Amino acid sequence: MRVLGLLSGTSHDGIDVTVVDFDESDGALRGTVLHEDSVPYAPELRARLVAALPPAPTTLAEVCELDTLIGQAFAEVAATASDAVGGVDAVCTHGQTVFHWVADGHALGTLQIGQPAWIAERVGAPVVSDVRIRDITVGGHGAPLVSFLDELLLRGRAGVSAAVNLGGIANMTVVGPHGLTAYDIGPANALVDAVVVAEGLDARGYDADAVIARTGTVDEVLLAEMLADPYYTQPAPKSTGKEHFHLDYVRAHVDRMRSGIAPADLVRTLTELTVRTVAQDVRAAGIRFLAVSGGGCHNPLIMQGLRDALPEVEVVLADELGAPVDSKEAILFALIGWCTMNGVAAVTPGGTGAREPRILGTITPGAGPLRMPEPVDRVRSLTLR
Repeated sequence: MRVLGLLSGTSHDGIDVTVVDFDESDGALRGTVLHEDSVPYAPELRARLVAALPPAPTTLAEVCELDTLIGQAFAEVAATASDAVGGVDAVCTHGQTVFHWVADGHALGTLQIGQPAWIAERVGAPVVSDVRIRDITVGGHGAPLVSFLDELLLRGRAGVSAAVNLGGIANMTVVGPHGLTAYDIGPANALVDAVVVAEGLDARGYDADAVIARTGTVDEVLLAEMLADPYYTQPAPKSTGKEHFHLDYVRAHVDRMRSGIAPADLVRTLTELTVRTVAQDVRAAGIRFLAVSGGGCHNPLIMQGLRDALPEVEVVLADELGAPVDSKEAILFALIGWCTMNGVAAVTPGGTGAREPRILGTITPGAGPLRMPEPVDRVRSLTLR
């Protein structure tokens, strides 16, 4: 079964897409990546999306229009990818997260937009969407869903190993003799990106190759204040997002502690915040093998910072697990799509806090009748190539 995975992450800079050809035999799943790409949002669409995100006010009219426009953008990316491989059997879209509702330390709701009907109409294949909410209904956080893929990729390693994804938010999956734990650590690129955009430091909207941060100095006083955020001491499972870690959050800390800080020093300090929060959790869990993915793994200051802070840990890129760093999450959603179409629960309870596994998402039929394959009991192993 060929499944196309689509997402736009918490950096909301574009649409990642991959097509994976899955073959299953007695629970052993093999996936061959046929196509992968990343397509930036049109600048005007990204600007409207950013302007509507919390803590900014918005309207239901704007949400409705963005739901359609993002759905249409996803549909075009999906159609191009599908045509490149001669067609797909199903699509799984994560959409674009615009709000993740967390109260009293637990997720109560989540909203991803990008209307899947546009994708189904354009591609002609059934579309799995809205994949996080079912996990929340059984007590999970709806995140990090990547723990399902991580556990399959890390399974069988000696000792304690982990996978960390450095997107807008950093999340980590820890696999060891005592089972699985996964949660959102805190901001990875979200705060740096917000400052880069607000200050007009790079038209691309991020600190490419840490060029800006390299010219700055870590402000230890400001860093200590930010590290004191109570979120970091909450026990797992836990989840967070840009509802908590956003530009006004940074400005509030700066105004209180370091008014007038140079932009380069601020970017350097926020970059170090990512290193410190990830490293402290890796040490606390006794991890000895760490596979890194996401946009943050292209930041040399973050990667070197992690290696310097974790001399006893083997820090590698997720490519070594068979999941390319820039398409790992798109592969995840292709996998979730396959699981949903084949009746397999794609939730690892230890990963999200869910009480029980659940089959994720809703299905929008394609051009013809919806025909489901015979259910598969479960996925025992996964090999990617």
